[in-house]
Amino acid sequence: MITNFPNEKYIALIGNPNCGKTAIFNHLTGLDQKVSNYPGITVEKKTGKLKSDSDDVINVLDLPGTYSITPESIDERVVAEQFMDWIHGINRPSAIISVVDATNLSRNLYLTTQLLDLGIPVILALNMMDRVKDKSVLPEFSDLKEKFGLAAVVPMSALEGWGLNELKNAIQTSITIRNPRKSRMLFSSHLEVHELLNPLSEYLQQQFDYTPRLARVQALRLITRQSAVDLYRPPHSGEHYFDTEIVSIIEELREAAVQAIEKAGLNHRTLEATIRYTWLDNLLQQSENKEVEVLRKITRSEKLDKILTHPIFGPIIFISLLVFIFQSIFSWSTYPMDWIDAGIGLIGNSILDIMSAGILRDLIVEGIIGGVGAILIFLPQILILVFFMTLLEDSGYMSRVAFIFDKFMTKVGLHGRSVLPLMSGYACAIPGVMATRTIDGWKERLTTIMVLPLMSCSARLPIYALMIGAFIPARKVFGLFNLQGLTFIFMYFLGTFTALVIAKILSKFIKTKGHSSFVMELPPYRVPLMRSVFHQVYSRGKLFLFNAGKIIMAISVVLWFLASFPKVTVDSTNISNLEQIEIVNPIHNSYAGKIGHTIEPIIAPLGFDWKIGVGLITSFAAREVVISTLATLYNVEGDGENVVSLSESMKNDINPKTGLPVYSTLVALSLMVFYVFAAQCMATFAIVRYETNSWKWPLIMITYMTSLAYIASFLVYQGGSLIGKF
Repeated sequence: MITNFPNEKYIALIGNPNCGKTAIFNHLTGLDQKVSNYPGITVEKKTGKLKSDSDDVINVLDLPGTYSITPESIDERVVAEQFMDWIHGINRPSAIISVVDATNLSRNLYLTTQLLDLGIPVILALNMMDRVKDKSVLPEFSDLKEKFGLAAVVPMSALEGWGLNELKNAIQTSITIRNPRKSRMLFSSHLEVHELLNPLSEYLQQQFDYTPRLARVQALRLITRQSAVDLYRPPHSGEHYFDTEIVSIIEELREAAVQAIEKAGLNHRTLEATIRYTWLDNLLQQSENKEVEVLRKITRSEKLDKILTHPIFGPIIFISLLVFIFQSIFSWSTYPMDWIDAGIGLIGNSILDIMSAGILRDLIVEGIIGGVGAILIFLPQILILVFFMTLLEDSGYMSRVAFIFDKFMTKVGLHGRSVLPLMSGYACAIPGVMATRTIDGWKERLTTIMVLPLMSCSARLPIYALMIGAFIPARKVFGLFNLQGLTFIFMYFLGTFTALVIAKILSKFIKTKGHSSFVMELPPYRVPLMRSVFHQVYSRGKLFLFNAGKIIMAISVVLWFLASFPKVTVDSTNISNLEQIEIVNPIHNSYAGKIGHTIEPIIAPLGFDWKIGVGLITSFAAREVVISTLATLYNVEGDGENVVSLSESMKNDINPKTGLPVYSTLVALSLMVFYVFAAQCMATFAIVRYETNSWKWPLIMITYMTSLAYIASFLVYQGGSLIGKF
């Protein structure tokens, strides 16, 4: 059972994807949930408290967007399971707000008709009224209220912020009265179907004490989709109030009804939609043969789509956008990164001047400032990436990307909806994995999850930026492109291309019954709300600084201890020890040094030294930790009189055995390729375990990604070394 607000008043927000539901939720509660212009943005339930002048505490539940109560995907199943609780009297809301797009009433009201079956007061929020140019083509609001049996009809615009007070008043009134109105009978024009469903509906009414209307519509839903029957099985049924015998009888009655309906020449899979849309057309007859005329933006969207979703120009435009974004990330961030680098050096050197030498000063300068500061330098690049990704999402373009690549995705074993989670993976794999809930097929969803960590997330960005900035020459290619930017793009392309290849391979081994379909509404293009865009940039930056920062700081402190101890004690009368100390840096005898030198033979074929080996271990917490790890090790290894620049330290690092630089362009490429495929991110594996409900898939993911990283890095370094000899 899904429990929301036991013994407390609450209202539920339900609507189609992209109807503005989350924006209304933010207005009602004062919270700032992400608002984007593509379906499936709310993949989990969100809760808050209604902001009003009343003393009553009213909670608000924001459910994922869905087109129907009959589940086709994971996010729709969340709504369907909640709906099942309400059907059986478990923690029912005081009222339901059905949010609809006023520019497309007939499609949006389909879900509203299903909500009316519950017998709970339903408030119709006619959102996006600002986009309706000729309001005379809409039905009279009083007629809508009367014919549908609604508690209230509230025209509004979440974008412009009007109609909210009227909505709050309607909520207060509905909760106070708590007397749902009755709408017309659903089966009035399909009496023969009512007769065919009688055995099943009568059993439901008798077994679960459903009302006659609820029993009929639930029987209709059961014969339409097998997924509706599955909701009666544990664990979907919440508490085990349905035993196996009851479900078996439902299955038998359903099969008999399906056969009778097919014999009558009707399609059982489309029957509910046929009946409900016929019913809607009769109630909306005054709008018959009329289209809701909207502002010019809709027409502009259709014109833009002829170019942006073109089978040839569409992919070219999308790839060009990515090239521009990744070139911009590297070019625009140069100055702010230099400022942050200089500021960190200034702070560290100031502390060196103020504090007397000792363990505490070493911990602060070498461990905390050196470790955390090294990763803060790359904050501008992460913010620029988030800014561009948010613009693409909020403008409505991301839905077009899913549409453009649907056929291609299907060929490689993925799904049209896989594009959105994969694109989210460029920022962070965790929300990307969660966003796969919008994919209705388990096989395609699992395949998407398994390859999603190969998309280069923002945690890899600091590694690419450090290596490219230090070891890739800043010269022009073809007089137009920057070689550093092209290398940056190649790393993202390599991860994406490999993800598609692995998806094709996995799709051959992952077996599942049934098939998935791809249905996605293309929302109109909209000018992104810059307040929301900058809020997302701020939230991502804050998340990086505080969440990742806490992990990095903790690891930096631990690593400083491991790199600084044990202290080597020397007997001044023993000349051999003194000579040894002059030759061997104390860090080599530290705990970290011993760990690194132990694994060095394993990673030496990749071109990595012991310091990188330590970084590979610590970066399992988060990939970017390798940067702070190297910074801490170089600071501890330094003279202790200055905060060293990580890139300069790496450039100047000489292998005492060979007399050659430890790092080169080839080593930098090998390390970047390793992290393109590396499995270092425990948080990702935790969310994969949660989403797949099994340790099997995270373990497979760790194994194949680690193996892929090692093999690819080995080929790059050894192949490059071999070429260099000729």
